[in-house]
Amino acid sequence: MSLLEVRDLEVAFHTADGTVRAVDRVSFTIDGGQTLAVVGESGSGKSVTALTLLGLNRGAEVAGTVLFDGVDLLAMDDEAMRAVRGNQIAMVFQDPLSSLHPLYRVGWQIEEAILAHRDVPRQQARARAVELLDLVGIPEPARRVDDYPHQFSGGMRQRAMIAMALALDPRLLIADEPTTALDATVQAQILDLIRRLQGELGTALIIITHDLGIVADLADDVIVMYAGRVVERADRRTLYYHPHHPYTVGLLRSVPGSVARAARLQPIPGQPPSLIRLPSGCRFHPHCEFVMDRCVDHDPPELRVLGGLHHGSACWLPGEMVGTDDDTHRRRSAYAGAHRQTLVGSGSTAVP
Repeated sequence: MSLLEVRDLEVAFHTADGTVRAVDRVSFTIDGGQTLAVVGESGSGKSVTALTLLGLNRGAEVAGTVLFDGVDLLAMDDEAMRAVRGNQIAMVFQDPLSSLHPLYRVGWQIEEAILAHRDVPRQQARARAVELLDLVGIPEPARRVDDYPHQFSGGMRQRAMIAMALALDPRLLIADEPTTALDATVQAQILDLIRRLQGELGTALIIITHDLGIVADLADDVIVMYAGRVVERADRRTLYYHPHHPYTVGLLRSVPGSVARAARLQPIPGQPPSLIRLPSGCRFHPHCEFVMDRCVDHDPPELRVLGGLHHGSACWLPGEMVGTDDDTHRRRSAYAGAHRQTLVGSGSTAVP
């Protein structure tokens, strides 16, 4: 049995402008010690998915099943969920400056995270806070434990957030864009830290990111999200060398130094759709160069690619058309052209 199994998760927010369908039928699993990367542009539903796992989306309409060690988190009341949150499942948020309270010392905040779930003396909790700061590489932890968040650099604050998340040895750690605001050197240090701590502690990790470079360094498996849906899933190597969905290919071709990089970077045109007014059919079709008639009218199900058990893609292109090379691009273009509506006189016909 998987440590975490998410089945057909749906999250919607009702606003004055309409219903925002932030997450739509998302499913995935993660085993103990495994790393799952959730990839996609801003607004794809990555963070909403993570917050929903922890019961942090107040006012949302949620459906589906989230089994953690066989128990449905979505069926828990607030008290039961508080016992899981931080204790069994912890989260490193995107912005540590806003996540750490500016008026309390860093060590005190870590101590409170411990005392919320463990009946231990304050002195023992403080000793654990110092130990954790040392574990994540904060210099002179016995002294810096009494510093305020503004006295830490951005990288140190992120390390302190990781220390707080690991305070109770959670079985699952969720890291939401943990290196977004950091420079390249500090980013590499944080990623090395996460990788080392995961290896030492055996914690399962869900890392949410738009940076495919991070995926290459950390992930075992990857799911790619677009407009609230999972559009492709595969192990890391398969996703990099044999991507199928045009959106995944577009992400790879826009990364400097990736295996899919052409002579010049090729950004994905346009913006993701509004989650209030989603397009018909495939949600990516307005920006897809291989769009066909059925892409406009019918939302593709997730289908196996190359007959593999773990590589799925929600796209109408044939499963054997994988990769980012020029030959695959030509074959895709030819196939799409043959299945695209063409004007004939005053009417139109679609080639079957």
